[in-house]
Amino acid sequence: MARVLVIRQGSFPLDARVRREVEALLDGGHEVDVISLRREGQKGREKWKGVDVYRPPLRHRREGALVYVIEHFAFMVMASLLAGFLHLRRRYDVVQANTIPDSVVFASILPKLMGARVMLDLHECVPEFFSTKYGMPMKHPLVRLSAFVEQLAIRYSDRVITCTQEMKDVFVKRGAPADKIDVILNSADEAVFDVDRYPPRPEPGAFTLICHGSVEERYGHDTLVEAVALLGDEIPELRLEVYGDGSFLDEVQQLTKERGVEERVWFAGEYVPIEQLLEGIARADAGVVAMKKDAFRDLTHCNKMYDLIAMRRPAVISRTDSVQRYFDESSFEYFDADDPVDLARAIRELYANPERAQQLVARASEVNEPYRWPHQLLLYRGSVESLLRRP
Repeated sequence: MARVLVIRQGSFPLDARVRREVEALLDGGHEVDVISLRREGQKGREKWKGVDVYRPPLRHRREGALVYVIEHFAFMVMASLLAGFLHLRRRYDVVQANTIPDSVVFASILPKLMGARVMLDLHECVPEFFSTKYGMPMKHPLVRLSAFVEQLAIRYSDRVITCTQEMKDVFVKRGAPADKIDVILNSADEAVFDVDRYPPRPEPGAFTLICHGSVEERYGHDTLVEAVALLGDEIPELRLEVYGDGSFLDEVQQLTKERGVEERVWFAGEYVPIEQLLEGIARADAGVVAMKKDAFRDLTHCNKMYDLIAMRRPAVISRTDSVQRYFDESSFEYFDADDPVDLARAIRELYANPERAQQLVARASEVNEPYRWPHQLLLYRGSVESLLRRP
């Protein structure tokens, strides 16, 4: 049994990947503490499934890059001091830092100096993320600085895990040692996305699409609304349900008005209870993952893709390099990213051919078998235990 401290500049337990990792550690018999940001309504300290969760008095605000830098610096200072104080009391064996940003791993400096091993979970490739988010070329000084920090963070850490082989390849290409990085796919937590508790039950007389998760420009909600508008009266019973919140929500809602599809598109607005989302997925005829294609998204997988597979719903998914590397053309109804005409074509295919929809579900489940969390969980524990075996 080991004592593990997890540091995440995000919300816990809402962050699905961090929550799964913490639960995997608990099931493995380890003791876990967590340092994270505080959302509105959350306590500064609380118990969660036996985990002590510490939340410094700092919240994330969507107010631009400068505010984010200031927020990150404040979190680093608070998390570093708190991690050092807790280590004096708890003597952690491992400190795990989950990005972004990569530099959050340096909040482990005091435990590391006193003997703790450090694991870095790289959720994203930050240089590509900043480049696409802010329209900067990869040679921009700030993007190059982020690449330098990324490599420094990897070298500082004793072990690194990341989400796809494509991400690992990029880290290695920039100079990271390949044998230091393990790939743990971001698959669904089947204890939550439980198809036995929420079996598929599409509503008769309706053809419902669902899109869940953060509403950000990169996730292509605008492409989806445009596709719904293009279908017009071709599918009279077509309905789109959007679950989630984000910085792009207002723009998407405005687009539904401009395209005259307010009656076809429903927004849940704020984040809803997970039970409501699961009911929505079970009622849907298909799920849509309409990610844009760019240098960042070609490296990553979207969580909602694995959620739909676990819930055995057919998925309409945009073509990106990383998804196509793992799932063949018979797993999803693919369409060209950022192309509403091709997305409308894909929706039309599923509507007209229910048998194909079931074939896609069966094939996606087959291909996904080694990627399921019960298998990825063992890989994750193996990465942690490799640190514990080191002298």
